[in-house]
Amino acid sequence: MSYGDDYDDTRTGRVPSPTRTRLPEQDEPPSRRPAASPGRSILTVVAVIVVLLAAIVFANQSREDGSSGDDGGDREDARPTAPTGERPVDGAFNGIPTGHAQTEQGAQSAAANYAVALGGVEMFNEARRRTIVDSISASATRDDLRASYDSGYSAQLNEDIGLDPEGVAPTGMTFVNRTMPVGSSTVEYGETAAEVSVWCTGLFGMAGAESRNPVRTSWFTITFDLVWEDGDWKVSDTEQAEGPTPVGGDDRVSGADEIAEAVEQYGGFTYAR
Repeated sequence: MSYGDDYDDTRTGRVPSPTRTRLPEQDEPPSRRPAASPGRSILTVVAVIVVLLAAIVFANQSREDGSSGDDGGDREDARPTAPTGERPVDGAFNGIPTGHAQTEQGAQSAAANYAVALGGVEMFNEARRRTIVDSISASATRDDLRASYDSGYSAQLNEDIGLDPEGVAPTGMTFVNRTMPVGSSTVEYGETAAEVSVWCTGLFGMAGAESRNPVRTSWFTITFDLVWEDGDWKVSDTEQAEGPTPVGGDDRVSGADEIAEAVEQYGGFTYAR
């Protein structure tokens, strides 16, 4: 293979001669391309920087307003569970959030918080239960709700669970009853009345070495009828249904001591949309 073939040069097939010819030194010929103007180079650099800065500013604005610069359809400003910037409540009464906004979002927040209050261990103590019910119920239905919950949380129920009449677990045992809302949905909404469903998961049982009622999980939906009264949403009626229930996972089941420790260590939450 020849040198010319290697470089696809068809004008010669010879191997170049190793002979070198030294020519007299000459001044370097002037370049055909004039030297770049320093002023023009600076202007070019400045222009590039300005373009880059403008692109960065535009990109940041696109992230803030949730758009990408195109008109390809409407988009939601935020996911349903994302913060809205609205103050959910302005205080608490008897440990229950109060002052929910007179809006659909406020009604959902109230329903979720009331699900937590009505699904705790304090409901098994008569005095504490009545305080909770009186705090969240509407005046027109307060007596009916109180009677209904007193009937459901009876002394016989406490005995069956293993609690004393005051709702206290035996020594060495930890009673667990906790409700955690997963989501909420408005069934109907008006300025002075609303119906809201809250999908929940719960923990219920007795943690202890001798427990015959170990702590289990459950899934249920509570539907609240709410009315606007005295500057907040109040409960006029409730209804509970089973599920929706997802398939259980393959997680390792914890022992009674681990469950009891977790209940003491991890406090519950209040909720807001």
